[in-house]
Amino acid sequence: MTASPYWIARKGQPLQGSLTIPGDKSVSHRSVMFAALADGVSRIDGFLEGEDTRATAAIFSQMGVRIETPSPSQRIVHGVGVDGLKAPSAPLDCGNAGTGMRLLAGLLAAQPFDSVMVGDESLSRRPMRRVTGPLAQMGAKIDTEADGTPPLRVHGGQTLHGIAFASPVASAQVKSAVLLAGLYATGETSVTEPHPTRDYSERMLRAFGVDIAFSPGQARLRGGQRLRPTDIVVPADFSSAAFFLVAASIIPGSELRLRAVGLNPRRTGLLAALRLMGADITEENHAEQGGEAVADLVVRYAPLHGAEIPEALVPDMIDEFPALFVAAAAAQGNTVVRGAAELRVKESDRLAAMATGLRTLGVQVDETEDGATIHGGAALGSGTIESHGDHRIAMAFAIAGQLSTSEVRVNDIANVATSFPDFEGLATGAGFGLSAA
Repeated sequence: MTASPYWIARKGQPLQGSLTIPGDKSVSHRSVMFAALADGVSRIDGFLEGEDTRATAAIFSQMGVRIETPSPSQRIVHGVGVDGLKAPSAPLDCGNAGTGMRLLAGLLAAQPFDSVMVGDESLSRRPMRRVTGPLAQMGAKIDTEADGTPPLRVHGGQTLHGIAFASPVASAQVKSAVLLAGLYATGETSVTEPHPTRDYSERMLRAFGVDIAFSPGQARLRGGQRLRPTDIVVPADFSSAAFFLVAASIIPGSELRLRAVGLNPRRTGLLAALRLMGADITEENHAEQGGEAVADLVVRYAPLHGAEIPEALVPDMIDEFPALFVAAAAAQGNTVVRGAAELRVKESDRLAAMATGLRTLGVQVDETEDGATIHGGAALGSGTIESHGDHRIAMAFAIAGQLSTSEVRVNDIANVATSFPDFEGLATGAGFGLSAA
């Protein structure tokens, strides 16, 4: 049996330079999905060449959609229309992509054919009833394992009807799955959320010509609509940029420019949190790409101080908490996080994994059911960190290693390729002390 790859992270140089971060994972998933359903040919530029997004593209190829790759980060998708997908001859492998599986559940629930979705070990532990429940209310038939986890067995040929769904969880994936099913349902489908979440699906559906009404925390559309082809430029992924925002904020002497980063207002809670802690991050060259706001982010080292993170920011930074925890460990004083129970059902239990890892490096962390208090300011020691196959945990501790008094070993890093191919190359080029083994 081959040992899982790992990193050795140790103090490097002050981070310098101008970086192009890979394309946004959430936008890449949706762009290939919606282009596949459109009546004609769409071009996608800036597509994330990660394992998760490639898995989604491969699934549509299995269902009869021709997808060309003229060059890296480009896709030409020959859409087959909302009624043109073909029955797959084998299970659909979503890899590590919770976004892919949950959104596809809404889409596949409305097809005339049966399908099965599987995932890797991490995805196979993630809860799916939050999606299959509302879809069942619409008339879908989807079987899970006894504990509500994948594989998902979707029974085709069902007639779906629109519902007014009040989601008990703030999840863009749940919202998007219901809206996708709503495209095929009779009548109107609406979703109301307890807190506003990312509106990538709503913005992109509108770009593809769908009549959809949305505002923070709610969205509605009527069934029976068709999608027109459109060209999409995918912005740089803010969640990937987050690791460099934190690293340059806490490594003395650093100054980085991150080019054309997506600044969807439902995604950038980390910016507000870091600024609350004293970070020096400015925005330049504002523009719009594919309906999404983008800007260059210029981040310079600044001494951070602990802060109480407003709960209102939590849904807008749910993927950025591993990076935030490292910033909190480097800050002077205590940082308090509440209202983040959703972190326990991500690729790993991120609250537990981050708390355990930081304690290994000598940081005091008081964990709660829905958050933690991180006691910052202590020197970070050495140790071995278990990433639990979670790409964001792995990258967060690559940052922590830059402040270590010795070195940090980060185990099980293979899944970093799901969201951030060549993280290691960009990081070492900017000044990280980081090597794979």
